[in-house]
Amino acid sequence: MPYLTLSEVESLARAAHAAQTDKAGRPYAEHLAAVAEGVRARGGSDEQIAAAWLHDAVEDDALSREWLDAAALPQPVKEMVLAVTKVKGEDVRTYARRILATPGALLVKESDLAHNADPARLAVLDEPTRDRLTEKYLRMRRLLDLPTDGQAQAQAQAQTQTQG
Repeated sequence: MPYLTLSEVESLARAAHAAQTDKAGRPYAEHLAAVAEGVRARGGSDEQIAAAWLHDAVEDDALSREWLDAAALPQPVKEMVLAVTKVKGEDVRTYARRILATPGALLVKESDLAHNADPARLAVLDEPTRDRLTEKYLRMRRLLDLPTDGQAQAQAQAQTQTQG
């Protein structure tokens, strides 16, 4: 069975999340596109880019686990999507270990965190939400042994913007 192309994966992800918005009320597909572009800009493979498009699909119930299991996708894509899918009630350290143990998943999560923590994106949120999310993303970066200083994050964001 031939695998879905990146264009087909993008179309599926956009359709699956079509009715969804982010915390700022923006179309959720903008976040998916930014994460996929962040993976591409960081040198990610087509499999990692596909996983980026689908990274929240199962977690958000936009697509079912059964759909993912049966999808015409390479097994590494499925494994990356499941690695970055948060499980209700799961300890954040267990979640981080799963990401680190799954080849390719760290780059997907790094791009997701970079977009989630984008100061321009956070600026439209109320201060308590902004502070809570900033701390949440910082904690995850630490658990994943990713750079946590503002300069490293700014450099990653600038790289994503200049290579787009």
